[in-house]
Amino acid sequence: MGQYLPVVTMGALAVVFAAVSLLMSRLLAPRRPTRAKYAPYESGIVPARDVPERFPVRFYLVAMIFVVFDIEIIFLYPWAVRYRDLGVFGLVEVIVFAVAIFVSFVYLISNGALEWGPRRRDRAVTPLVSPERTTRSTIRIVGLEGREPHDVDEVAV
Repeated sequence: MGQYLPVVTMGALAVVFAAVSLLMSRLLAPRRPTRAKYAPYESGIVPARDVPERFPVRFYLVAMIFVVFDIEIIFLYPWAVRYRDLGVFGLVEVIVFAVAIFVSFVYLISNGALEWGPRRRDRAVTPLVSPERTTRSTIRIVGLEGREPHDVDEVAV
């Protein structure tokens, strides 16, 4: 038991230090709340209005694709290290796993995970390339407050 005494002592000291730090900051910190302190900070841009909309669901679908492929790599690495020992059984299991990953990928793509432009409701009616469709009409530029007019043209192109 004596060999664990330094570890237990260090853990107790860490807990005491954290508790004392939080308590002292609560007691001694100046409290001068202002509107600027409660405003959200976004890269130095002062918000002129509320956020117009929430993140689209497609943003989360892209995050799901990232997680799915991370999980695939995490599970394929041990198989690749021991593939000779696993034989045919290991090969069949990896094929089943790859099919499951591919099905989830197809599902995410079919839900529009990688379509970042405006929603196209009637694809058969509208032509693929239209002269009215430009980057100015299809891409919404966020955060134009305080920019020079020539900066906006460079961003939109």
